[in-house]
Amino acid sequence: MTDKSPLLTSVCMLALCLIAPAALAQEQAVPQAADDGSADIIVTATRRASPLSDVPIAVSAVGAQAMQNSGASDIRTLNQLAPSLLVSSTGSEANASARIRGIGTVGDNPGLESSVAVFIDGVYRSRTGAGLNELGEIERVEVLRGPQGTLFGRNASAGLINIISKAPEDTFHAKGEITYGNYDYWRLSGRVTGPVADGIALSLDGVWSKRDGFYKLVDGTGAKVGDTNDRNRYFLRGQALIEPNDALSIRLIGDYTNRDESCCGAAYVESRERRPLAGGGYTDAPFNRIAAILAGQGSVIPADPYDRELSITPGRDYVSKLRDWGVSGEINYDLGGAKLTSITAYRDYKSRDYGDYDYNRADLLYRDPNTYRQFKTFTQEVRAQGSAFGEMLDWLVGGYYANERLTLQDNIRFGADYGRFAACRLMAGAGGVPSGPPGRSYTAQELAACGSGLATQTFINGTQSALNAGLTPAVGATQAGIISAGLGNGLRALAAIPSGTGDVASIYRQKSENWALFTHNIVHITRTLDLTLGLRYTHESKRFSSDFNNNNATCAALQGSGLAGIATNPLFDASAAGRQVKQLAGGILTLGCLGNGSTGLNALNLNDKISDGEFSGTAVLSWKPVDELLLYGSYSKGYKAGGYNLDRFQLGSTGLNGGTAVFSPRSNADVSTLRFAAEKVDAFEVGLKYSQPKWSANIAAFRQEFKNFQLNTFNGTSFVVQNINGCDSDLSAARTCASGDVGPGLISQGVELELAANPVRNVRVSGGLTYTRAKFADRLVGSGDGSVPLDTALFLLPGSINSNAPKIVTTASFAWTPAIGSSGLSALFYVDGRMTSDYNTGSDLFPEKAQDGYAIVNARVGLRGPDQRWAVEFWGQNIFNQDYSQVAFSSPLQSSSPATSTTGQFAAGAPMANQLISAYLAEPRTYGITLRGSF
Repeated sequence: MTDKSPLLTSVCMLALCLIAPAALAQEQAVPQAADDGSADIIVTATRRASPLSDVPIAVSAVGAQAMQNSGASDIRTLNQLAPSLLVSSTGSEANASARIRGIGTVGDNPGLESSVAVFIDGVYRSRTGAGLNELGEIERVEVLRGPQGTLFGRNASAGLINIISKAPEDTFHAKGEITYGNYDYWRLSGRVTGPVADGIALSLDGVWSKRDGFYKLVDGTGAKVGDTNDRNRYFLRGQALIEPNDALSIRLIGDYTNRDESCCGAAYVESRERRPLAGGGYTDAPFNRIAAILAGQGSVIPADPYDRELSITPGRDYVSKLRDWGVSGEINYDLGGAKLTSITAYRDYKSRDYGDYDYNRADLLYRDPNTYRQFKTFTQEVRAQGSAFGEMLDWLVGGYYANERLTLQDNIRFGADYGRFAACRLMAGAGGVPSGPPGRSYTAQELAACGSGLATQTFINGTQSALNAGLTPAVGATQAGIISAGLGNGLRALAAIPSGTGDVASIYRQKSENWALFTHNIVHITRTLDLTLGLRYTHESKRFSSDFNNNNATCAALQGSGLAGIATNPLFDASAAGRQVKQLAGGILTLGCLGNGSTGLNALNLNDKISDGEFSGTAVLSWKPVDELLLYGSYSKGYKAGGYNLDRFQLGSTGLNGGTAVFSPRSNADVSTLRFAAEKVDAFEVGLKYSQPKWSANIAAFRQEFKNFQLNTFNGTSFVVQNINGCDSDLSAARTCASGDVGPGLISQGVELELAANPVRNVRVSGGLTYTRAKFADRLVGSGDGSVPLDTALFLLPGSINSNAPKIVTTASFAWTPAIGSSGLSALFYVDGRMTSDYNTGSDLFPEKAQDGYAIVNARVGLRGPDQRWAVEFWGQNIFNQDYSQVAFSSPLQSSSPATSTTGQFAAGAPMANQLISAYLAEPRTYGITLRGSF
């Protein structure tokens, strides 16, 4: 699908929102309940309870009824209702990535906090994945677009998802529902609330859900042996609302989430080997040499990834266990001339995600059961607000403190097939005949035999003999024999790496502490003209430490074998055979010591700290010429704190650099390679909000300029985290800013339109259109001062659109709840849709990770009793079974070299592209029935 199809359909969907009110306007409308998400819904986007139509910032507010109609159980369903938002899950459903206006953080790297903050009942959740848990009974969800640093802190540089749960009620009420759907899906939920004493109300709500996996696990013959990406979770939340008098309100909340699931599998979406054509484009090779080696080790790559059949290493099932609990207390006290608010919270989040991380049947790479991550977070916020000067000034001042302790144990180990795979991969890339093109001397059957172990030694002997013959004319027979024997011994050692080699316990600890002082004031210049001024100062400090323990003795032996001398010897640069020798020697060292996997790391305990202070703020001028219309223009400055990339694969300079392995001694100085700086954004916005009882429209135009944008990408071996900036001048030969004049590295700009209408009784139509152009600068560098070049893995970024940033997104929904006779019965007819133009799902923008435009449609029909005391509803999500990827990534280790990983490198002279690409696929069609009752 091209961009034209989603655009055309988007126009049609918006036309529905515009035509329906006109066609039905002759019938009398009734006032719309705020629960349906109308313009009159009360939001707290400015830390004040205000009608949505009076708030001079871009906010999408979704009420409980709209969420229920769309089948929402977590924040991913907001994609259907908020066009500027995109939420997806990656390597673990305990984690998620959220993007607003094309900006966000992608990848399962716990060292990075999201650019889109998540707050639940006023409490900051440091990782977006908290919103992928069950939400229970909610009042509404607010999606605040653009930086929200003044009132919500240092990690809302792209926006904010604010979730407000339903508070206890002062009248007794109970409700429950039971759902059954395909994939043997069961979901039970319930809530009970009511008073227990004068001024004290309690509530308890809970959810339990269980479902079979969306992927079938199959063995080498295609027979089903299990499934993955299932669901098995429960959630409980208890609340107490204490109101001893009109001035004092105390809300206490405790919640607990537990998940014990199999997650997350990924399917191959690209397994071809492509070769460039002279006039442009490419042709497919007869086979992919990497896939051929994997086939010899039992891997099966289905022709269609959306058959959802995965083949993983037996005994390496995906495991995802999560425990997330917390308590909070919110106190509101009316002092007469001012209101005091205090929110205190403690949260403890721990997840264990392990299993097969090469995503195929070959036993290459896995995380062991001792892998886990844990966050312990304490937060305290205090605000005072009131009015002054005859209510000309609406003032707010406050303070905030947060303390978080993060512990990560990441145990990555080589499997039983890794050594043979690595050795065969190198020989397939180097070729058995030095003068021949890479890989052309082997058939797929021969490579499969090498991977299986039946012919690995034969391959090594043949490679050694070929290298000897190629080197002899240049260095003499004796020296050539010594070199080729050394390389042969290196390949034998690599092929014999024992299963289980790798991390025994790689532990990272990070202690974060931040405090802030802020003020947010609204000056009523006239009855219709307001000036909002906000300022926040935040101080952030992080202490980092690590303790590495690794049992890879093969790495130490390879480093002492003389291979490094061969890999760096300039005498070999004069001939093709010599260059091939260097490449092979460097490859043996790199794959044998992958991720600095050496026992030498055992004595290396890193320690570091960073400290930073930053101002953020906002200024908004808003005007209401008539009661129905609000016009505003704003400037806001936000930032996202710096930190550490918790991936030791990025330590130091170990790795292939232009085909040469370079090793440096390990020291505490290496921790500098894990640091990344704070992300900063300047945002400008103008908007219009028009609201009448029967319809409303919101329009916003925006421009957001990001400096030190924190980009996280997986390159097939490790997570690369780099700050992205632009050069206003040309790049130097070293790919740094020639003049040192550094500007924004990423600019997001566009227009948003939201429409809602209640044209007749019991009918609601809503829709939205977002056009976003989130584009990188043409000349990029990796540091704020322009002195660090862009990482070579990100060579496709300059001048390109950011990943997961579709230019055009349209959403629309239609709800009709007609009465049936005079018995009090009513029906429900509901449909919503989201249409998205093409975009790339990989942070490195490899063409193989592109996703064509698509449309997702949900629907629900039902019968409801008087006052909705009971209901029977039939529902479907993704009812047309649209296939699409959430995030695509370079399959771990599955390319012959970094220089031959993508067709995007053909312009630079790459001879082939054979990187296998995997993806986390979106959910298929689901459907079922829900029974609901209340009293």
